[in-house]
Amino acid sequence: MTVRRIMGLETEYGISVPGDPMANPMFLSGQVVSVYAAAQGIRSNQSSWDYAFEDPLRDARGWQLDRQTADPSQLTDVEDPTLANVVLTNGARYYVDHAHPEYSSPEVTLPRDAVAWDRAGDAIALESVRLLAARPGQPPVNLYKNNTDGKGQSYGTHENYLMPRRTAFPDIVRHLIPFFVTRQVVCGAGRVGLGVDSRGAGYQISQRADFFETEVGLETTLKRPIINTRDEPHAVADRYRRLHVIIGDANQLDVATLLKTGTTSLVLGMIEDGHLTEDWSIRRPVAALQAVSHDPTLRATVELVDGRTVTALDIQWMYLEAARAWLGRRGDDPEPEATAEVLALWEEVLAGLGRDVMSCSPLLDWVAKLKLLEGYRARDGLAWDDHRLAAIDIQWADVRPEKGLVLRLRDRGMLRDLVTPEAVKDAQTTPPEDTRAWFRGECVRRFTGQVFSASWDSVVFDVPGRASLQRVPILEPERGTRAQVGALLESSADVGELLRGLATPE
Repeated sequence: MTVRRIMGLETEYGISVPGDPMANPMFLSGQVVSVYAAAQGIRSNQSSWDYAFEDPLRDARGWQLDRQTADPSQLTDVEDPTLANVVLTNGARYYVDHAHPEYSSPEVTLPRDAVAWDRAGDAIALESVRLLAARPGQPPVNLYKNNTDGKGQSYGTHENYLMPRRTAFPDIVRHLIPFFVTRQVVCGAGRVGLGVDSRGAGYQISQRADFFETEVGLETTLKRPIINTRDEPHAVADRYRRLHVIIGDANQLDVATLLKTGTTSLVLGMIEDGHLTEDWSIRRPVAALQAVSHDPTLRATVELVDGRTVTALDIQWMYLEAARAWLGRRGDDPEPEATAEVLALWEEVLAGLGRDVMSCSPLLDWVAKLKLLEGYRARDGLAWDDHRLAAIDIQWADVRPEKGLVLRLRDRGMLRDLVTPEAVKDAQTTPPEDTRAWFRGECVRRFTGQVFSASWDSVVFDVPGRASLQRVPILEPERGTRAQVGALLESSADVGELLRGLATPE
């Protein structure tokens, strides 16, 4: 067992036009996506999304939500032809979701790759802003990698992890809730203000914690649950389930992103293997989630159902020690270096937070932001409800390096980066080699004019001379890799030749 699994990240970027609060975010988001796609040679009517097999109302608890009773925001399988929605050459999806530009990374298998292709999304967002700014008469559009506008609206950063279908969903719920309630101390993005509308004075660990209302549920934009039950695997349905995680923050620091994905993968592995036998369930987990977030001193305690009172750090240590014991017992890790990196950083961060929170400022978003804000507070005597601190919070997330404060820290060498600028630039246009994203991205790059649409589990071609569209299913996420289809793609002069090669038995 290992940190290796099929995973991916989705980020909805905040969007604004300075000085124009009435600007239409949906229209602007469409411009953001379209201008980037056009610069890559992808028109809005090419390489669009294939909704044929999407099923957002299937619930992992064993039922299907009726479309008539579903909130319109849940109907993500309905195409809106007025909105931009494209597949990129790096295998990602770039589209408009709930009036925000969203970048959904291609499938990767390791936490470091998750960092690289997530950072590629930030580079794409930046290039989109710059391309729009170059248009004559275009008002300036800003994008922000955050999760709330500070006025009561929240937009998501989601994670996706592929799991075996055989794993009992109640076990997933029981063991993940304590982990997710406390994981924010490692991967929270930090936020000025308390409450959904930020009216409470203070600083908290998580951007998203105040917006969650229930423990388990199908929704993502209302009654937000700690455990989302959407059962839409985008793979062989009787073999896999996709765990759709909506409780994470939008991270910019590499270590936080690596730990967000890596520790979650390890905990899922322990659940799948039946290793977690103790019950660490928390009483009133939604209240506990918010109590932990509201206390950056990390002294807040939560009560377990067995009567113990512990801190978030205590619970994270419990999961780390369980992971060490599990990995030591199994001894069959195919990615030992990747797993060792996650374990070492997990321990370093937990020890650092327990000793001196500020020692983790090069590693964790919420601590780096807190350190910066405390500097302003000390210099100017600012209270936490001062509007200047809220403005700094927004500026922190600006994707433009000349404006974004976290990007200035990176340029000054004050953050511990795990991937190089060259790796991020490469991930912006090139798909991961070890998942089906390779086939999807390379088809878009090589045969843009013939890719009619695509989704996570298929590519649909419009082949000259054929009366009907040709769908190539990719239901196995580890099929369609460079090792498997790279030579065929290289040797295929056109789509017809590619399809004939795919149809030829190996």
